[in-house]
Amino acid sequence: VVNDALVSGGIIADDSRIQMMYNQTGTIIAMTHILLPFMVLPLYSVMRPINPSYVRAARSLGATSWTAFRRIYFPQTVPGIGAGALLVFILAVGYYITPALVGGADGQLISNLIAFHMTKSLNWSLAAALASILLGGVLVLYWLYDRLIGIDNLKLG
Repeated sequence: VVNDALVSGGIIADDSRIQMMYNQTGTIIAMTHILLPFMVLPLYSVMRPINPSYVRAARSLGATSWTAFRRIYFPQTVPGIGAGALLVFILAVGYYITPALVGGADGQLISNLIAFHMTKSLNWSLAAALASILLGGVLVLYWLYDRLIGIDNLKLG
């Protein structure tokens, strides 16, 4: 479907279609397709109650559209952006089935490597090391979110 749309739009030639199975590109496109609602819904729930009169007031006081967006609208949406990003990141880190089915051998993620070393190669020490690195990365990003936005400001609805 994506290749047909690109060909009909004249973006790519018919003989140079993009390979989207059994590689990292296909994995990223499939995960984006699945995880996009988990980012859009927190954003929507934060953007919906923002009063449009704030931006109109900034515009009437001489701010450009970009300045009104950057200084009035965007700061009010940051908790939703952070919540959506944290939710999508945590879901994406644990993805196992989609990379295995779509990505094949070339589209593997760290969760697939951990599962492989736990079940197939029985290299539990490497699996534990990978899981520890993964946990450390998640904790660092969670700490960073807490420092920048504050976990008390988490807004999912």
